[in-house]
Amino acid sequence: MGLFRLLIWIAIIFAAIWVWRRFFGATRRRQAPPPAETTAPMVRCAHCGVHTPQQHAIQLAQRWYCSQAHLEQGPKPGAH
Repeated sequence: MGLFRLLIWIAIIFAAIWVWRRFFGATRRRQAPPPAETTAPMVRCAHCGVHTPQQHAIQLAQRWYCSQAHLEQGPKPGAH
């Protein structure tokens, strides 16, 4: 009789854990996911070829530069 009671209690505990996870796990999954990060468009420096975010780059005559110094030096020799 003692073993039967132990098995009943184990079954009750496992059922309670299952119900708990099912109820609280569902409420966690229903929460809205955080907004996805948007990536900034990248451009290539006409002088050194390094890719940099477009918002940080400097544009001159359809060419992008990563810094003022590279803008002043101009495009890499042989670049179109």
